[in-house]
Amino acid sequence: MASPTLITPTTSTPKTLLPPIRSKLTITASAPATTPLQSRRMFVSLAAGIVLSPILPASPTWAVSDDEYVKDAGEVINKIRNTISKDRNDPDVADAVAQLRETSNSWVAKYRKEKALLGRSSFRDIYSALNAVSGHYISFGPTAPIPAKRKVRILEEMETAEKALQRGR
Repeated sequence: MASPTLITPTTSTPKTLLPPIRSKLTITASAPATTPLQSRRMFVSLAAGIVLSPILPASPTWAVSDDEYVKDAGEVINKIRNTISKDRNDPDVADAVAQLRETSNSWVAKYRKEKALLGRSSFRDIYSALNAVSGHYISFGPTAPIPAKRKVRILEEMETAEKALQRGR
């Protein structure tokens, strides 16, 4: 279909468009205005819910298993012990601290959202030790030695966390 401006001579002035027609209806708060895009989104989300409801179970099955928690907690405990026992002059201490920080961030991110684990004494002790170690290295740098009192407290927390893990707590 050809454009009307191409057919008419160029010397004539183009027609002005009519002003848009405005509705005299007023929309009240009880009837929310929906655009076709919003209606389409509502339809797609409803259809997806109907289609996926038999596939996805109602309870979260991707919750962390107890064996996985015990294994990960044991790894974190060993990493804490290895990192704080390193000598200040050891060339690998900065890498060990960086790895501990990465491990602790991922462990906390994974298990902090699990409501069933938050009340466990092993979780509380490991979390407290991670906070103490991370706070020290953030404040004083990766080569600063941990003070003796803090180190003793961290190691005690690691021992009680291991005992609690063995007891299933």
